Amino acid sequence: MSEKKQAFSVELHDTGHYQSLFKKDGQLLTCGMHSGRVFLRPGQECGLHNTEDKEEMLVFLTGAGIAEVENQQPIEVGVGKVLYMPPRTDHNIKNTGQEPLSYVFCVVPLK
Repeated sequence: MSEKKQAFSVELHDTGHYQSLFKKDGQLLTCGMHSGRVFLRPGQECGLHNTEDKEEMLVFLTGAGIAEVENQQPIEVGVGKVLYMPPRTDHNIKNTGQEPLSYVFCVVPLK
């Protein structure tokens, strides 16, 4: 049986760089959820990817952009919005605004 996990909090850093939230010394501190803070400068994108057998939630903290999702029209994203991404869906986030676009993502394996 695995050891019991402990509750913890993480401070979000506003450094303008990617920040892993639930790892310490390369070890995942959760039961399977992975999370990070992404920072995209104007014109940048995270790159087309697929979360395979995981669901993903993105909470936008600053800026404006679009989510390009396979077989869908682009979805406007930005400060105050939350985006759900189903498993096995190709997607990309692009900063289309004039200010940094930042968000926190949470990826959870399917049961």
